[in-house]
Amino acid sequence: MVVYHFACNFSNLTPNVPYSAEIEDRFVMITLIDGEVYCIDDTCTHDGGTLGDGEVSGHCIACPRHGAKFDLRTGDALSMPATEPTVSHEVKIEDGKVFVKLND
Repeated sequence: MVVYHFACNFSNLTPNVPYSAEIEDRFVMITLIDGEVYCIDDTCTHDGGTLGDGEVSGHCIACPRHGAKFDLRTGDALSMPATEPTVSHEVKIEDGKVFVKLND
């Protein structure tokens, strides 16, 4: 059974500004870019820093601690010192609300 969890209202999202949320005891970061909404874990795989405090550029976010970059669409690690991806999650929008399906 596929379960989508309420994350936030779409109106809470500002283009290119990370929005942090907690879903089922998991911290995620939601970002609106070019009209699309993406969700990844809000944790840098290099040292556990909070990605939501980082700077968004294009479809990437840079960890504010050491500058590791991640693709907001896939969670892929794009630059050192991170070598492992963070988890990306499926998103759907219904009735002005953002819902997230958590992945492992």
